[in-house]
Amino acid sequence: MIYTSGAEFRAAKQKRVLLFGMSGLGKTFLANMLRDAGQAGAGGWFHYSVDYRIGTRYMNEFIADNFKREAMKVPLLRELLMSDSVYIASNITFNNLAPLSTYLGKPGDPARGGIAFEEYQRRQAQHAQAEISAMLDVPRFVERAEAIYGYQNFICDTSGSICEVVEAENPADPVMRALADNQLLVWIKGSDAHKAELARRFDRSPKPMYYRPDFLLKLWAEYLDLQGKSATQVDPDAFLRFGYARLLDHRQPRYAAMARWGITVTAEDVAQVKTPADFDDMIAVALDRSKTHA
Repeated sequence: MIYTSGAEFRAAKQKRVLLFGMSGLGKTFLANMLRDAGQAGAGGWFHYSVDYRIGTRYMNEFIADNFKREAMKVPLLRELLMSDSVYIASNITFNNLAPLSTYLGKPGDPARGGIAFEEYQRRQAQHAQAEISAMLDVPRFVERAEAIYGYQNFICDTSGSICEVVEAENPADPVMRALADNQLLVWIKGSDAHKAELARRFDRSPKPMYYRPDFLLKLWAEYLDLQGKSATQVDPDAFLRFGYARLLDHRQPRYAAMARWGITVTAEDVAQVKTPADFDDMIAVALDRSKTHA
């Protein structure tokens, strides 16, 4: 770890922290709070959002082309596009990643918003490569944040699927090495109560997710067998709900393996953080706690 104690972290002129864990446990909340509380220079935090980088740099063209394919189905828009009279682009922000989610899509019945499973797999593979590329960009952005914008502190807000595209058990994993060599990795760990609340929240509003290819194939086959339906008859949202709780269980040991490269805080700890000073306290305490358990 780049900081070996709470005192070292507090005294550091350059604080570099990467947050990971399931979506909904506070990663973006903390990153937004730190970014909004200061300015460039001493005390200011540069906010690097992996999902934003994925959507604006590595999947932007895929997303825009998908919008254009849909627009071409409308005669008026087709005519305007063909004559370069209109411009179609996504408007992704740190807090609105809907264009990226929409592109990932859901497999199943086209009449209910689903896409063919093979196309779904193709988009999943695109996302995996984009996520790896976005994380390998982190060391360069750490340097850019200071050299160009004057930020000494750096907070990396990762995607919930980070654990799916790294092999944390491998000490030579290139993504883990690039991240751990430049930042303090912090797992925001949820309790069973948080898991249940995340599942309830997802049930109300299912959203596209990323799955490891082998896990996705197993999940899809299990669901088709359980429902006794063909791929084109599947309710896309019902499939996502079916897979979400299993995905939470699947990711937990992968997050735990990543946590061995850094420290762990709880979602309850995060809920108590209101200011950058609170954040420093939380990280310092977790660092000292990790030393006593080493």
